[in-house]
Amino acid sequence: MVQELNKASGQCLCGAIQYEITGEISSFHICYCSRCRHSTGSAHASNIFTRPEHISWKSGESFIQRFELESAKSWAKQFCKACGSSVPYVNRSETFLVVPAGSLNEDIHIAPDDRIFCDDRCIWVERIQASPEFPALPSKF
Repeated sequence: MVQELNKASGQCLCGAIQYEITGEISSFHICYCSRCRHSTGSAHASNIFTRPEHISWKSGESFIQRFELESAKSWAKQFCKACGSSVPYVNRSETFLVVPAGSLNEDIHIAPDDRIFCDDRCIWVERIQASPEFPALPSKF
């Protein structure tokens, strides 16, 4: 089934960088690899893959900082110089655009295709579903 984004907007946390994605999605991965975990500071990265021409930068391109890990074949990261939030980037071979799903403003109603590098997953990830849920920050904080 072809999944498309129709003018899905996104931004960094501070709003300096804003973009829009339109077009077909090739894949949506939840990645547990150590690079993604260290890069996000979380249990995984949630990345949508599409074509480079599907992005339109609306503002803040001068705030974009890129980091490429020398030892990696294609891994990279782009983020806002002001707030550090991840923003979309084109891979080194310029064949696909990686969109951090959490940087999108709208709920895109598209489920991930898969979870990858599961052998690298932190053991505490399996305990997340059993932990208490709160609609906002608990009052004990």
